[in-house]
Amino acid sequence: MSPTAGQRIAVDAMGSDLGPAEMVAAVALALRNFEKLEPIVLVGNENTLQPLLAAEGIAGHPKLSIHHAPSVIEMTDKPLQALKRKKDSSMLQAIELVKTGGATAVVSCGNTGALMAGGTLRLRTLDGIERPALATVIPNRNGRFILIDAGANPDARPEHLLHNAILGRNYARVVLGIANPRIGLLTIGTEEGKGNELINDAHDLLKRVGDQLNYQGPIEGFHVFDNAVDVIVCDGFTGNVVLKTSESLFKMLTGFIRDEMTATPVRKIGALLSRGAFKAVKTQLNPDEFGGAPLLGLRGNVFKAHGSSNRNAVMHAIRIAHEMIARDLNDHIVEDAARIAGLLAPTV
Repeated sequence: MSPTAGQRIAVDAMGSDLGPAEMVAAVALALRNFEKLEPIVLVGNENTLQPLLAAEGIAGHPKLSIHHAPSVIEMTDKPLQALKRKKDSSMLQAIELVKTGGATAVVSCGNTGALMAGGTLRLRTLDGIERPALATVIPNRNGRFILIDAGANPDARPEHLLHNAILGRNYARVVLGIANPRIGLLTIGTEEGKGNELINDAHDLLKRVGDQLNYQGPIEGFHVFDNAVDVIVCDGFTGNVVLKTSESLFKMLTGFIRDEMTATPVRKIGALLSRGAFKAVKTQLNPDEFGGAPLLGLRGNVFKAHGSSNRNAVMHAIRIAHEMIARDLNDHIVEDAARIAGLLAPTV
């Protein structure tokens, strides 16, 4: 594959829990719905993919090609072992396409650990960024916010949280359309000195460049869903706990409301009359529109969709990968990182 192959999105067609048919259907939706979409290269077993492309009516599409990869990294595979033993897998071949210039972005529903390890080891981090971070979009009271890091780097240092702020700021510009997003640092209280050493040191760094990053200061759990900021910065351990707890809470509340609204005939009538409101709430909480989470900070765009993502979610993951390329996300991250580093550099 030539390094001048151009801007393309490599889609790991084999790693999804729902199988390659769902991934091909997602690609078909993306090609039909997004006219300006970058060309897509489907990475997977060619013998499996060809009949699926024909069934979806996209065989021979001018914006679509196949890169043959005979093996698959399973969800049960240990990441580092998989990197050594399955170099011909669809996931690692997709990453390799980005490494060699044959693609600019990877979209995968596969093994999260393998994708993060493979992406980090093969692509390396951008200049000025020490560790990659997972960013996820979560609904709040008046819209949505970015949570970063959602699990990539659980043992962070203060400078990593500063870098997370840079990464989250630029991702919010792309997916939320906010020119100057508000940044908050998640802790256990808003008073100065409230929190552990990591948080206090990160807060000091962010304060020093506050105007450059629109830093609003520390926030606590009460503020997460009330639209206090557009980007919430934390370490990967805290972020992953917040993310999974939020998802569990949303599911519990949805089930609780459904059960209570259908408990009696009178309530069922009320539920029927309120169907429009419930549909609006479901739309607001639906994660499919953002498809998953990018692993930001690498020399290439890596987008991790949920293993059980349906075709609509994967379609939107492909759309966001396109937007990351079109908006020069990584170039802006490098520019911000260099500017912030210059502000923090000691003066002679």
